Amino acid sequence: MDQQATRQGFFYGYLIVGASSIIQMMFLSCMFAYGVLFKELESEFGWSRAAIAGAPSLMMLMMGTLGIFLGRVNDVAGPRLLLTLTGVLYGVGFMLMYQMNSLWELYLFFGVMGGLGLASHDVATLSTVNRWFIRFRGLMTGIVKSGAGLGQVIGPIAASFLVITYGWRITCLLMGLFAMVGIVLASQLMRRDPEGMQTLPLSEPHSNNRGPAPESASLSFEEAWKTRSFWILCLAKFADLFCLVSVISHIVPHGIDLGLNPTVAVTVLSTIGGCSIIGRLVLGSLFDRIGPQRSLWICFSLLLLGLMLILHTEDSSLLFVFALIYGISHGGFFAVASPSVAHYFGTRSHGILFGTVLFFGALGGTVGPIATGRIYDLYQSYDNAFMMLMVFTCIGFLLTLGLKHPKMLNP
Repeated sequence: MDQQATRQGFFYGYLIVGASSIIQMMFLSCMFAYGVLFKELESEFGWSRAAIAGAPSLMMLMMGTLGIFLGRVNDVAGPRLLLTLTGVLYGVGFMLMYQMNSLWELYLFFGVMGGLGLASHDVATLSTVNRWFIRFRGLMTGIVKSGAGLGQVIGPIAASFLVITYGWRITCLLMGLFAMVGIVLASQLMRRDPEGMQTLPLSEPHSNNRGPAPESASLSFEEAWKTRSFWILCLAKFADLFCLVSVISHIVPHGIDLGLNPTVAVTVLSTIGGCSIIGRLVLGSLFDRIGPQRSLWICFSLLLLGLMLILHTEDSSLLFVFALIYGISHGGFFAVASPSVAHYFGTRSHGILFGTVLFFGALGGTVGPIATGRIYDLYQSYDNAFMMLMVFTCIGFLLTLGLKHPKMLNP
């Protein structure tokens, strides 16, 4: 371990990783609980699936749009205040769903307020972790995103129990309050960078050609956006989140359509979250060895395999096999995104660069669930929608063939 990083006997970066993991868990637990609320809202209000899916789509749009701005705020002001304010906004938005009675309220509380809060969860935590770690950057990112995976497991299970016991309104109130308190408390441990605490990031013991771009070679936003690899990362992120958000928004109603009990269908969603932890840790660790391009190839290949399985089966029990394959892919995408930006462009402007990549991903995550819901409403089947997702998966894979190593960039 780097002697300078442990000069004071404990490397504070590990505390950053722990706090970031908790923050991710809190944010994602509420986001994934929405899949449990889907049928409840459809039953009580009679809204179409496309309309209900529009709320998480709006959340993704707000997250992506504000992510660029908040990434810049994080670069300048740091994560502690940013996450405190957005955590309060996110929790209050979910709590206000307790009293909603119209579709516009759903869009305001979950889509707008939730999206404004969620916009900080990746750019603040992952950019900070990438500043604290050069060595083990992929693994530490995977550990942080494992918190998100744990939230994906806990959120639907907790929401399902609370809905059965207290109804969906009390569920929103309790989960929003719990998330807000957890985010605010964990945020107090965050620090922007090691230099502010008179230490250095955990670095590689020796130089390595596969390592990330050295800090002296970090590109500014203006330099990075002129490179082909930056735009490939943006468009590939559009393709993967187009698919990922569509799946998590519609997998519970699809399982129920195939004959699963609603509680069991929710278990599929939680299984995806659990398996995503495997993907986050495994792909995060592999990233440190094989780099961004091969990591993304694995993620897109597994996603395609999962979609092929779900398209060609009417056996609801195979949804759990799908959850395993898809979950690893899902977790992998989130584990490799931030270190990929750091690998190619360094960390000087990581917040705004990563925020821009997430903006394109959020556009995909906005359009995907609505398009999937609309196709279902037209055909009363998800088959054509799953074929559409397979096309986007193939496009994403082909895009990554053009990624270049930092030394080959021409800024």
